[in-house]
Amino acid sequence: MRPSRSDPQDLHTFLDESTGPGGAEVLTVRERIAGEDVAALVLELAARGRTDMLVCPDVEGLDGTVLVTNVFASRSRVARLLGTGPAGLHTAYQAAAARRTEPRVLPHGPVLDHRTEGADIDLAALPLIRHFASDRGPYLTSGIIAAEAPAGVPGRAGNLSYHRAMVDGRDTLATSLHSRGHLWQLLRLAAERGERLPVAMVIGGHPLFMLAASARVGPSTDERDIAGGLFGAPLDVVRTPRYGIRVPASAECVLEGFIDPELHADEGPFGEFSGYSSDRSTHNVLTVETVLRRNDAVLLDVVGGNSAEHLNLARIPRESEMAEKLTARFPEVTALHYPTSGTHFHAYVAARPGRPGQARQIMLGLLGWDPYLKTVVAVDDDVDVTRDEQVLWAMAAHTQPHRDVFVVDGLPGSPLDPSSTVDGTTSRMAVDATRGPGFDGTRITVSPSSTRTARRLLDSPAGPARPPG
Repeated sequence: MRPSRSDPQDLHTFLDESTGPGGAEVLTVRERIAGEDVAALVLELAARGRTDMLVCPDVEGLDGTVLVTNVFASRSRVARLLGTGPAGLHTAYQAAAARRTEPRVLPHGPVLDHRTEGADIDLAALPLIRHFASDRGPYLTSGIIAAEAPAGVPGRAGNLSYHRAMVDGRDTLATSLHSRGHLWQLLRLAAERGERLPVAMVIGGHPLFMLAASARVGPSTDERDIAGGLFGAPLDVVRTPRYGIRVPASAECVLEGFIDPELHADEGPFGEFSGYSSDRSTHNVLTVETVLRRNDAVLLDVVGGNSAEHLNLARIPRESEMAEKLTARFPEVTALHYPTSGTHFHAYVAARPGRPGQARQIMLGLLGWDPYLKTVVAVDDDVDVTRDEQVLWAMAAHTQPHRDVFVVDGLPGSPLDPSSTVDGTTSRMAVDATRGPGFDGTRITVSPSSTRTARRLLDSPAGPARPPG
């Protein structure tokens, strides 16, 4: 039985609900635009404090395929999918992800509407765009590679993970497994057996499926089970025709094939989350043997670089895991935030006053648990960690560098950090911007009634009275 357009796991249902009556924060661009204009639009929206989802029905080179992007730029939008608000996002995500549910295999789904194989495949016909002038060319930015558990290897489950990719030939993609994560490990296991690794790249799925694919879990957990937890129901999947890999039944497009450990191709530069173009790559090749596509497929794009969308997609699961660990170990912790300004390398943590040395212990926990972090700033619980200017004020007013800053070096870091050493190691810094014991100072305050008056005056249609001239 084919899922209907009201299927809650279908991207099209999400888009219908977002763009229909009652939908909010959706910007439809009717004018014909170039691919690079898409990223420019997202960055300009961010500069203006906006997080609109973009729907672009007329993008050059896409032959009428509708492009949708910036879905994850709004944390409020992601929180609503989990039935909560921004303040409850970490707790809601962790609770849902913990309800892991195995997928449900269906005999058919929209992604099986069209099937192309062998010599009929031409990846040049894929709808994809160039995002930045510094990119090597057009890139697939939302591609999620799915693999199944290897036979006879205990403790290893299947895997979903993101990997940038560019067309390298008629039936080949150049991609990078630079995360050295679970897919890289599965490829190594295949190489030890002298085999190729069967995979399927999913291009476009419901936002909750995409969020699950960026989950931080061990090798014994399949992210498809996490997707079931986020949906509150088993992920509906179909099996790919050649290798039987489980992919979302309502996916937009799926490229089924294999990664040969012995094949390599040039790939990059590509605009990464650091804000720099990255040449760092494992130069792997995905050979495509089957292309699956639904009738009404759209291109669900993720603008790369240090866009809020790119960062949120990865950091919401990371923040959620870290917040759960911190509050379990340190109940004084009240908030955790990874700021967009710090890409994935900074974290701000707020805590109620406690015993001497507590802030250091909290920061050591974060720096030890999250290998991407380079800088952690601890502040008091009356500082809003979602606002850079408040954290910087706390650093300015509370920190004495000789006493409140410490550095640990020689630790493994992100392979995409442009400042890391040749061997990939980095140093990490902790900044105690709490007041600490014996701090002498009283924070200025504004009365709640005056704040209400100021907001009423500024929010009134007429605005506050202005002097003539």
